Amino acid sequence: MQEIGLIGLGRMGANMARRLSRAGLKLAVYNRTAEVAHKLAQEEHNLRAAESYEELVASLPAPRIAWLMLPAGEATEAALQHLATLLSPGDLLVDGANAYYQDSMRHAEDLAAKGIEFVDAGVSGGVWGLENGYCIMFGGSDAAAARVRPWMEALAPTPATGWLHTGPVGSGHYTKMVHNGIEYAMMQAFAEGFALMRDKPGFNLDLAKIAELWQHGSVVRSWLLDLTADFLAKDQALEAIEPYVSDSGEGRWTALASIEQGIPTPVMTLALMSRFDSQGRADYGNKLLAMMRKGFGGHAVVGDSGGHAVKGG
Repeated sequence: MQEIGLIGLGRMGANMARRLSRAGLKLAVYNRTAEVAHKLAQEEHNLRAAESYEELVASLPAPRIAWLMLPAGEATEAALQHLATLLSPGDLLVDGANAYYQDSMRHAEDLAAKGIEFVDAGVSGGVWGLENGYCIMFGGSDAAAARVRPWMEALAPTPATGWLHTGPVGSGHYTKMVHNGIEYAMMQAFAEGFALMRDKPGFNLDLAKIAELWQHGSVVRSWLLDLTADFLAKDQALEAIEPYVSDSGEGRWTALASIEQGIPTPVMTLALMSRFDSQGRADYGNKLLAMMRKGFGGHAVVGDSGGHAVKGG
C-alpha cells in the first residue's frame, strides 16, 4: 500500500495516525512541534517523522497523497499555500479537519489550476475514534475518491461502514457542518432536560440512573447520552465546572447556511445562541434590559448604584 503523509498531530490527527498504523498502513507524519511527531513515530512502527513540509513531500512516492489535520482558518490556509508550492500535478491533498465548505471549494479550485486534486473530508468520532473507528464523509471527484478509499476503510469502524463519498468537492465539509449543527441541538436538548429534572423539588431524581435507563429501549438513546450517564455516575452536582460552553465554526456555519438557503433551523440556531449566552455575550444586553425596566416602571436593578442589590419584579 502506498505511503501517505499526515500533517497535524493533535488529538484527532495523532489517533488517526495510530489507527492507520495499526491497520498496517505506512505514513510519514509531520507536526509543527517536531518532538510530537518523533514521539509518535517511536510508538508506532509504521510511522516515520518528517522534520519539514519539504522533507515530507520529497519522501513520498508519486503521485503523492497528503492529509491535513489542522485547525480551520489561518493554519490550514498557510499549510495549503505552502504545500501547493511543493506538490506536483497528479498529487492529491485531503483536508480532514473541520473547515467551512465554501473555503474547501475555493481550495479545490486553486489547487486544480496546478493539477493537484483535492478531497474535503469531515471526520467524526472524537477521542474514541482510535478504538471504535471514525465516521468520515468526504467530497471530491470519483477518481480522487477511489484513490483515498483504502485509508477511509481503515479509519472507519469497518471497511464497509462509517464512510461515504458524499459527492463533489465541498459536500464532505458541508455534510459534516450540518452533522455538527445537529450535534449542537442534541447536546442542548439533553442539557436542558437534565437541568429541568435536577431542579424538580420533592422527587430527588437520580440523573445518572435515568441517563442509564434511557440507554435501553428509549427513542432518545445515543452515544451522547451514554457519555452523559458515565460522568453523571461520578458527579451529578458538577460544582467544579464553570457554566461556559465554547463554540466552534460548524455551529456558526450551519446558521449561515440556514440563512443563505432560506431553510429554518431554529433548534440548531438557538443551541448556538445558548452557547453565546454561556460565554457572557448576553451580559451587556441583559444589563440594558434591566435598566429599561427601571426606566419605564421603576423596577429595582441588581447591583444598581443606588445600593439596592435586589431583583426587579
